[in-house]
Amino acid sequence: MGAIAAAMRDKGFTVSGQDDNVYPPMSTFLEEKGITITKGFDPADIPAADLIVVGNAMTRGNAAVESVLNRKLYYLSLPETLKQFFLRGSHNLVVTGTHGKTTTTSLLTWIFESAGLQPNWFIGGIPYNLGQGARIGESKYFILEGDEYDTAFFDKRSKFIHYLPELVIVNNIEFDHADIYRDLDEIKTSFRRLLNIVPSNGMVLLNADDPNCLDVAAKCPAPIVEVGFSPNAGNQILNPRQSDGVSSFELFGAEFKLPLVGDFNIRNAAMAASAAHFYGVPIPAIQAALASFGGIKRRQEVRGVVRDITVIDDFGHHPTAIRETLAGLRSRYGQARIWALFEPRSNTTRRAIFQHDLPKAFADADGVFIAQVARLDQIPENERLHPEQVVADIAAAGKPAFYEPTADSIVEKLVPLATEGDVIVVFSNGGFDGIHDKLLRSL
Repeated sequence: MGAIAAAMRDKGFTVSGQDDNVYPPMSTFLEEKGITITKGFDPADIPAADLIVVGNAMTRGNAAVESVLNRKLYYLSLPETLKQFFLRGSHNLVVTGTHGKTTTTSLLTWIFESAGLQPNWFIGGIPYNLGQGARIGESKYFILEGDEYDTAFFDKRSKFIHYLPELVIVNNIEFDHADIYRDLDEIKTSFRRLLNIVPSNGMVLLNADDPNCLDVAAKCPAPIVEVGFSPNAGNQILNPRQSDGVSSFELFGAEFKLPLVGDFNIRNAAMAASAAHFYGVPIPAIQAALASFGGIKRRQEVRGVVRDITVIDDFGHHPTAIRETLAGLRSRYGQARIWALFEPRSNTTRRAIFQHDLPKAFADADGVFIAQVARLDQIPENERLHPEQVVADIAAAGKPAFYEPTADSIVEKLVPLATEGDVIVVFSNGGFDGIHDKLLRSL
C-alpha cells in the first residue's frame, strides 16, 4: 500500500491515508512524499476523494469501510489500482506459486536491473541487491510477485488475476491459505484463471517436476515452456551441484552459479533465467546477475554468529518450504548439528491441516522446538494444530524435540544445549517475539 501510495503521489495525485498502526520506516517515507497519514479509521478523516484504495486487511464493520460504502465513494482494491494506473500497456512478468515467489521475483528483477533494463518491481520482501520491495517508475517492464491470496473483502479472486500478465512463472502448486480455500482444487481453479488470461504472444514457464502445475496448464491457451529437472522439460536443468554455499547448474548449454543453496533455489534461478532469456537478455548478463545475487531478508538470512553458533532467520511456514530449506542448509553446513525452531503462525499452519506432514518436514534437523500456535483464540479447538503431538511424533522417531510455548522458554531451554558449530534456524512468517536477538544475546 505504501509503495503504491508513493507512486500515485509521484503521478501528481494528492494522497492521504489511514492505518491502525503507523510507524517508521514507512511512516517517514510517506511523510517525505507529502502524504498525510492518520492513525485509526475515523470516517471524518476520509476526504471526498476521486478514489479510495481499500486494503486487503479491511473488512465489513470497519468504520472507514462502512463510511465509504454509505457515502457511495468510488473505491478499488490495491491490485485493481495497480492494474488501472501502472500495468496497462507495460510488459508484466508475474511470478506465482505456493513457494519461492519472493526469491524468484527478486532473482528475475536483479537480472533485468543489472542488465540495464531498469524494470519496475513489486516484491513481497526486501532483496539486498535492490534495497527495497518496490520501485514504480516509467519502465516498460514490470516484474511482480503474484500472490494467490484474495484481493479484498469485495473481491475474492486472487490478486494475480489483476496483473495483466504477459509472462507467468508457475513455480509450484500446493494447498495453502486454508482461511480462504477449501481444498487444492479451489487453488488450482485460481491458477487456471490466471493462465487463461496470458496472451497468445506471451509465455507461461511451468515447473516440469510438479504434477499439479502440469494439471493446471493442461488446457492453457498460451505458449508453455516447462522448466525443471525432468527429462521432459523443454528447459531442462542439468548437472546441479552444491558446494560451500554456492549452487551451480547448466541451462541453455551454459553454466550458472548462484550463492544460494538447495535444489529449490536452483529451480527458482532456472525459472528467472528462462524468463530473462525469453526477453532477450544475453546469457553472460544472466550469469553475472545470478552470481552476484545478494539474497533476501528473512530467506535463509544469517542473523548472527556467536561462539561459532550460527542463527538463521527463514520465512518458511509450510511443510514443503521447511523441508526444502532444511535440505539446503544440510547441504551447506554438512554434518553440523541443526536446530529447527518453528512458530505455527500462518492461517494454514495454525490449523490441523498439516498435523501429520509437519513432523516429516523436519527430517534434516537434528533437534526441533515448536512454539504455541499464534493467536490461539481465533481457531476453534477442534480445528487447531496440536504442536505437542507434532513434537511427540518427532521424538518417537528418535530425535530431540520440545514443545515450548514462548520465545523466552525456547531460548532458556535451547541455549544450554547448543554447542560450538551448531546451526539454529528459526521458521516464522512473523516476528516470533524477537527470538533471533534473544538467542544471540543469550548465547
